[in-house]
Amino acid sequence: MATTHYGLNAATWKRLGYVALIVLVLALPFVLSNYRVFQLTLVLVYAVVLLGINILTGFNGQISLGHGAFYAAGAYTAAILMSQFDVPYWVTVPAAGGFCLVLGFLFGLPVTRLEGLYLALATFALGVATPQILKYKGIEDWTGGVQGIVIIKPDAPFGLPLNSDQWLYFFVLFVAVIMLIIAWNILRGRIGRAIVAIRDQPIAAQAMGINTAIYKSLTFGISAMFAGVAGALGGIAIQFVAPDSFAFYVTSIPFLFAAVIGGIFSLSGAVYGALFLLFIPNIAEEISKAAAGAVFGVFLIVFMFVMPAGIAGFIRYASAWVKRRTGASPAQS
Repeated sequence: MATTHYGLNAATWKRLGYVALIVLVLALPFVLSNYRVFQLTLVLVYAVVLLGINILTGFNGQISLGHGAFYAAGAYTAAILMSQFDVPYWVTVPAAGGFCLVLGFLFGLPVTRLEGLYLALATFALGVATPQILKYKGIEDWTGGVQGIVIIKPDAPFGLPLNSDQWLYFFVLFVAVIMLIIAWNILRGRIGRAIVAIRDQPIAAQAMGINTAIYKSLTFGISAMFAGVAGALGGIAIQFVAPDSFAFYVTSIPFLFAAVIGGIFSLSGAVYGALFLLFIPNIAEEISKAAAGAVFGVFLIVFMFVMPAGIAGFIRYASAWVKRRTGASPAQS
């Protein structure tokens, strides 16, 4: 095992890096402004959505252009339960996840029999139709119609010395970690092996007795569950849900390209993609308010050209290069 000039091996440095990262993540709400804390909360929310997309697209090979619909379903589930039934905010998160799990599975049963562009078109229709459905007057008493629903941001419980933004950051962080653990365990288990087998060798997977239709629908449902949980968290954080907030070009498309930029074949890519999704558009607008879209497009092209495997893939490559250099340095010195 390679040893550095400071007498510590690579594994020890890695553990120290993890400890430093945990300390940083826990300390940020106390050193940043409330607005920055709110932004970091949204990064965590987006990371949960992208975890589901990575499982669906990266590990199972299904393309979805309609995950904004499940994100909206989760947000409205939380908003309706809180505003009309006085359900505690923390209960609405698993409720939204469970509802979207069932919704995604049922939607996936017929749709996942399609392949490639046909599947993408079907999910595209779902993403485009959802905001119009939410505006339908027949359900306006529930959804608030075009006016939407206002949500009250929760205060810290048990008399904790935290303002509402700090508490919500820690609450969303806790849920995001739980969802990451769930994703990790799913992919490491039998379901995960079947998911990847269907992506890599669908004919061989069928020959081995894997019911590809059920597993693809289940994967779609699991991915929708992640989007639903994120939608509930996002609605609580923003304190408002309205149909136009979930337009196709506002949620579904940005979620997909953020997953690709972050690294769609890894779970860690969800965090990098979420950071890109929140901060790069703001940077583009600061560079040029008149041509923010053009500047953002340049950023996309540069990222895809420099990091074709996503940010996570680039970091893995850079880490491997550093390890090779570090391993060679003692012998040369």
